[in-house]
Amino acid sequence: MIKVCKFGGTSMADGTNFLRVKEIIGQDAARRYIVVSAPGKRYSGDDKVTDLLFAAHKELTATGKLGAAFSRVCERFRSIVRESGAEFDVETALEEVGRAMLDARSEAFTASRGEYLAGRVMAALLGVPFLDACEVIRFRGDRFDAAATYPLLRAALKGKPRAVVAGFYGADEGGHVCTFSRGGSDVTGAIVARAAGADLYENWTDVSGFLACDPHIVPSPAGIEALSYRELRELSYMGANVMHSESIFPVREAGIPIRIRNTFRPEDEGTCILPNPRENAEDRPVTGIAGKKNFTVIFLEKSLMNAEIGFAYRALEVLTRHNISFEHMPSGIDTMSFVIDSEQLKGGALEQIEAEIEAAVHPDRITSFDNIALLAVVGHGMSRNVGTSARLFRAIARAGVNVRMIDQGSSELNIIVGVDNEDYERTVRAVYEEFFKRQ
Repeated sequence: MIKVCKFGGTSMADGTNFLRVKEIIGQDAARRYIVVSAPGKRYSGDDKVTDLLFAAHKELTATGKLGAAFSRVCERFRSIVRESGAEFDVETALEEVGRAMLDARSEAFTASRGEYLAGRVMAALLGVPFLDACEVIRFRGDRFDAAATYPLLRAALKGKPRAVVAGFYGADEGGHVCTFSRGGSDVTGAIVARAAGADLYENWTDVSGFLACDPHIVPSPAGIEALSYRELRELSYMGANVMHSESIFPVREAGIPIRIRNTFRPEDEGTCILPNPRENAEDRPVTGIAGKKNFTVIFLEKSLMNAEIGFAYRALEVLTRHNISFEHMPSGIDTMSFVIDSEQLKGGALEQIEAEIEAAVHPDRITSFDNIALLAVVGHGMSRNVGTSARLFRAIARAGVNVRMIDQGSSELNIIVGVDNEDYERTVRAVYEEFFKRQ
């Protein structure tokens, strides 16, 4: 059996945690390939190493020198080596990294050095080979290049009973470092799992799996024992940030299950993420609840919109010109709405977009409203339980919340409701009470 294990930033925060990770790996001979993140926060108010590296790049760009931020990075790694007892020449490694940062003058290269150094220290601590992601993870432009990566990675892993791979980054065809988005070590772990033909991808973090909703809103919510890739994708995208939302794609293609584990409570079973819906999905219609605040809705109305060829195309073309993505597009026979992250519409962009849509499609009415929160209720069991929607909207009504928008996917995997930002927490509590406490 082959397991690929990815350890997140909190799991790598200090030398004591490095030793904890070493112990976890040593407890199971199947844990053969290890992917590491850059060290995260050791305590509240601490800095993540990646944030320090971004600051170091700003200092380098402004002054041409490495300043206080890089000095703090160096001290973090000196401390990790000292506390873990790893036989690793940290001073030489830090000097090499500093020189390379000065030569590259690249934000992506600088940001990647936390994973690079963490990987080298962990490999030394375990006494196994280190694989620099620049050599085995390929990008084409700013996109992951699967066709180029998997042959390289399989060849590099072949004949190695164990190895450590740096997460988060790779290189393009010219050898320039490229990175995934923040949290991208999850993606690297999934890529390594697929390349290795793993039986299981273990994602080790600081929580014991997914919870049914945000514990900052509902104290001690129920844990989720199992969910499908599709449920994971929906919950992660809508704000359940245990795992990077794009990390499922490499393992989904190979049918490899994922298990979320807690580095600080390794005895906990965590959450298992499966290729297909869990067998007892109908027993609980809702698997989880997640959401985000601060959306703007642009609403269009025009009589006989359904008969007007190209109406949606011309409206969407305006968003494309402004490089604006939309989250959802609820529509009716004479109406259409675009739900957009409000962050994209700052600085007068909303007014400009509305004017251009007006000119492009001549709606009878165009209006917008902001401060909207989206709440997603997710579960394969919803389509198999009569009255799930009725229960959802009764619960929201009992809480005295006005629903501003409704959107349901054709797969009936989720129902998304839009409410005012100020009603978001109250809505989450009401929906959780309905589906997880009322039987």
